Amino acid sequence: MRSGSIAGLLALAGVASAFYIPGTHPTNYDVGQKVPVTVNVLTPDTEGNSQTLKSLISYDYYHPSFHFCQPQGGPKRVSESLGSIIFGDRIQTSPFDISMQTNTECYHLCTSTIPGSDAKFVNERIREEYKYNILVDGLPAARVKYDTLTETEYYSNGFELGEVLGADENGDGGVPHLNNHYEIIVEYHQIQDKYRVVGVIIQPDSRAHREDPCAKTGAAVAPMILSEETDNQVDYTYSVRWQHSDTVWATRWDKYLHTSAPQIHWFSLINSAVIVAMLTALTAGTVIRALRHDFARYNALDFDSEDAMVQEDSGWKLIHGDVFRPPRRRMTLSVLLGSGAQLFFMTGATILFCALGFLSPQQRGGVGTFMVIVWTLCSFVSGYVSARTYRTLGGEAWKQNLVLTPLLVPGVIFGTFFLLNFFLVGAGSSGAVPFGTMLVIVALWFLISVPLSVAGSLLGFRQTPIAAPIKTNQIPRQIPEQVTYLKPIPSMMLAGILPFGAIFVELYFIMNSIWHHQAYYMFGFLFLCYGMMIVTCAAVTVLMSYFQLCSENYHWWWRSFFTAGATAFYIFINSLIYWGTRLSFGGHNVTSSVLYLGYSLMISFLAFVLTGTIGFFSTYAFVRKIYGVIKVD
Repeated sequence: MRSGSIAGLLALAGVASAFYIPGTHPTNYDVGQKVPVTVNVLTPDTEGNSQTLKSLISYDYYHPSFHFCQPQGGPKRVSESLGSIIFGDRIQTSPFDISMQTNTECYHLCTSTIPGSDAKFVNERIREEYKYNILVDGLPAARVKYDTLTETEYYSNGFELGEVLGADENGDGGVPHLNNHYEIIVEYHQIQDKYRVVGVIIQPDSRAHREDPCAKTGAAVAPMILSEETDNQVDYTYSVRWQHSDTVWATRWDKYLHTSAPQIHWFSLINSAVIVAMLTALTAGTVIRALRHDFARYNALDFDSEDAMVQEDSGWKLIHGDVFRPPRRRMTLSVLLGSGAQLFFMTGATILFCALGFLSPQQRGGVGTFMVIVWTLCSFVSGYVSARTYRTLGGEAWKQNLVLTPLLVPGVIFGTFFLLNFFLVGAGSSGAVPFGTMLVIVALWFLISVPLSVAGSLLGFRQTPIAAPIKTNQIPRQIPEQVTYLKPIPSMMLAGILPFGAIFVELYFIMNSIWHHQAYYMFGFLFLCYGMMIVTCAAVTVLMSYFQLCSENYHWWWRSFFTAGATAFYIFINSLIYWGTRLSFGGHNVTSSVLYLGYSLMISFLAFVLTGTIGFFSTYAFVRKIYGVIKVD
């Protein structure tokens, strides 16, 4: 018996040692073995004095206007995940030749001719602070920077296409210099007689054209300034230096995953916790205490007595015959709730898996791919929730609900994404999703997502409708005049700011990582903030709905959805503030403005559906609970 247990443990240990997350397995090299070097797109960054992003358009490394050196036989695409392609990665082979432990003092890649018209294009990209993105063994080449707040060094992904010397504090004026020499420092860690790449640093330099680009001179070499009037001869060279490092392969990403102010994340967490605690206390102190008093008073009444008629003149119990009256546009509400449930599970699963470490930064596009897969699989949940809700609300057009659920919200998202993709194509950006990838997305939508949604809807329609605890009167009751703070717009504006307050700090870091093409890794904080946002949405919506019912307004169905959904309004306002303070596109870069506005609206719409769904189901559970307890003749 014991020997069998030991054998089982050994077998389990063998399986565990053979298991690894795809994309995270180390590669061991021998001395002299070639290390793969690939190139990714050129992206804008903020390296100058202005500290504002000047563009959102990325360009293919081998864009014809750059005239960069190409490998023999031409560049070849490197296979990428769906999420990597959607988020703009276009990885290709490169002409760089790097071998393990082999130093190269100077290697001449090629001499390229850049016409004056293309020189203007390159100079504009230098002024917009574009950067190269090169990968060595899958690890981004970076610049070493120093954080004065934490007094630590960190690696910043990418390195400058060039720099503008003589520019003012706003980045205007000056002369652009093209970086055409790259000093590559590769850090390695030794495991017995094998070697692993654990860091890549590149120090770029600008060098004017010479007969022998690698010749040593005692004097400083003039910078490479591209003339926009005549042709330019540009020499591309690089050197390689190998440097031992004590960093092990498992922690090689730690130097890249840097936040400039880690204490802000703790401030965000504490801020969110305070908001949740205050709302919970307010809900408990106001709603629960009031309900206990109401339950005791209502259930103690003799409804045949004259005192009961006097005491029943006001309060939430007075509208018991109308509170479960189905709302208008029940079809639209049901479809939105189904998509909101789909978003809820997709967002929660993605953040949870990232927080547990199953999706690492080395898996380029792994998060995006995981989101697409989970969204597709959760279509079953969307169909079930939409159908069950629609039938509970008394809807009869089940075929229309079955069709609208997988098409309405996904159609809005895909339509917006498809439209914005045309702007990227028009701008010649590498960020434009290829036609083949679009077909893959459509195939996932109609061949997997739609059938799963239909299956969920059929199951939902077969279920017995959720019965209301109280019968609904035939004639609707007249709603009295509402106080100002309970009217739709004021109540939504008051309630929406609280869930936004629970996430706005983390939202800032997420926006920075998206627009600056940096890796976001604080998923532990994000998971806690997401949970606090859920609690905040639920608490604030229940509180406002209770006040609404006490004022004898039974139109709570849509109101609860919009009350929590108003969080999206503040998210969009925050994106406009970010636009005004952190972005500087200028009048000539209309495409970047359209892209930013379009993506911000799309994200805000998804946030509206998500938070609105949380608010609705929280209120629905609350209303069923309180009206299920009281006695009604």
